[in-house]
Amino acid sequence: MRVVIADDQSLIVTGLRLILDSEPGIEVVGEAVNGFQAVTVVDREHPDVILMDIRMPELDGIEATRRIVEGGSTTRVLVLTTFGEDELVFAAMRAGASGFLLKDVDPLDLIHAIRVAARGDSVLAPELVRRLVERFTAPSAESLAAISSLTEREREIFWHLARGRTNDEIGTHLFISPATVKTHVSRVLAKLGLRDRTQAVVLGYESGVVVPGRKD
Repeated sequence: MRVVIADDQSLIVTGLRLILDSEPGIEVVGEAVNGFQAVTVVDREHPDVILMDIRMPELDGIEATRRIVEGGSTTRVLVLTTFGEDELVFAAMRAGASGFLLKDVDPLDLIHAIRVAARGDSVLAPELVRRLVERFTAPSAESLAAISSLTEREREIFWHLARGRTNDEIGTHLFISPATVKTHVSRVLAKLGLRDRTQAVVLGYESGVVVPGRKD
């Protein structure tokens, strides 16, 4: 699994590299100290995952994420953040980031997050999700129109996706196999023009399909 680290703080980069270099099956194939370098390294190395700091000189992590995603790269972007950067994190998710992690994340959780992101699933730090969606999302006519194009079964799948549930969890709730869930998920993401499950979570809250504090 190939990983790039983009952060202008050398101590952060050194710490992340030490953790990743000690993990079998993970290789750090590049580093970047600004967004321009991040985009260039991704274009050159085609990593599975890039760990992207939000605040970097010359070009920030949000714009770098947007350029990577809009350029058609299959690289998954994991945003590195600290408390107090909620608005920036949400902007990065809208730009196409596959998830976000706090910079003081436990090493084992970091490894797990990279593996999860590499296989196309969402990585959302639970302690930040509720605050993000409560502050920065609101229903929109555009998102509601997109969701209305889904079939009844696809809307069920989307609702579970927007709550961050895995294929196995969705299958258990709907009494269908994980393979069937996977087919539905791919169709839903394609119909809604979403890159991955993280964007489904964002759209779910923006559209009002999922409301913080409600389970139905």
